[in-house]
Amino acid sequence: METKYCRDTLASLCVGQRGVVSSLAAEGMGRRRMLDLGLVPGTIVESVRRSPAGDPTAYIIRGAVIALRSEESSKIFVNPL
Repeated sequence: METKYCRDTLASLCVGQRGVVSSLAAEGMGRRRMLDLGLVPGTIVESVRRSPAGDPTAYIIRGAVIALRSEESSKIFVNPL
């Protein structure tokens, strides 16, 4: 059986869609912040609201609503559910 690797980013999730964090491409303080927010592999994240201007987007992460700009969320890889 072949293993499928998905390279979708958190930024690509539509409002109402959920995904499971697979990896982070961020480095340094940005990576540390994402890890502190609970964005570790295996975490389920749901996109709940997008700003009228399109950026930032609000996500439910471990029960908290967190807004991330597309610059940050494009460095978080997810497998859509």
